[in-house]
Amino acid sequence: MIDKSEIMEFSRKFGLRANVVEKDYVLGWVLAGIFNHTKIAADWVFKGGTCIKKCYYETYRFSEDLDFTLTDSSLLEEKFLVNSLKGVSEWIYDASGIELPKDLIRFEIYQNNRGGISAQGRIGYRGPLQPRGDLPRIKLDLTIDEIQVLEPVVRNVHHVYSDYPGDGIQIKCYCFEEVFAEKIRSLAERERPRDLYDVVLLYRYDKLRANKDIILSTLEKKCKFKNIPVPTMDTLQNRAEREELEAEWENMLAHQMASLPAFKQFWTEISQVMEWLHNDFKE
Repeated sequence: MIDKSEIMEFSRKFGLRANVVEKDYVLGWVLAGIFNHTKIAADWVFKGGTCIKKCYYETYRFSEDLDFTLTDSSLLEEKFLVNSLKGVSEWIYDASGIELPKDLIRFEIYQNNRGGISAQGRIGYRGPLQPRGDLPRIKLDLTIDEIQVLEPVVRNVHHVYSDYPGDGIQIKCYCFEEVFAEKIRSLAERERPRDLYDVVLLYRYDKLRANKDIILSTLEKKCKFKNIPVPTMDTLQNRAEREELEAEWENMLAHQMASLPAFKQFWTEISQVMEWLHNDFKE
């Protein structure tokens, strides 16, 4: 495990609270532990904001939770999940020295608002900061009622810290086009600040030369599955959540980056994203 001094150094470098940096550090090792667990590695497909940060866009906002789609519904069982994460915790401790106390591993199976079954887990951790009192927690969201349109990929996990293992850290995750389409679908469905931020940043990220036609066709399938219309700028503008989206911009994002861009900048740019997606818009 790295020293507290390294966390503090990165805290100053990134302009973020030390506990945010520590969680980012621990998340990398949790992903490594999941990928090295033979009973879950192949069936847990990483997605969401933390996937963007750890697998695609290293300079992206810091994220806090781990989201997975499970390809085998039989794995969504409380005892199995707890026991699997206990195994993950042992691997992580042996590999890094980070402690995930087994008595703090919790999973709740519940009926989600789509009428399907999901699970939410919480794991505590004792990392380089060695906090007194209650340990910080990581939340895991697991779903089985999500449509995967494209084949998942195995990606290297960004881990800027000095204990990056020689053979790297990998995780099975959504491919870039599916991550992008899923984020647009999320923005259309709930219109939250992080979804707006994510979609615009993914649009800017041309390193992977994303295929727009694949993104759009994937989005269409995801929206059909959710029984919602494919979003346009008009549908985004006319949603009831539009005012709340702007009001919560700073509250929900400011702690995840050193300098939060203005909401107006991102709301202007989302219109370019929609035009690019539907009308071959070019700057």
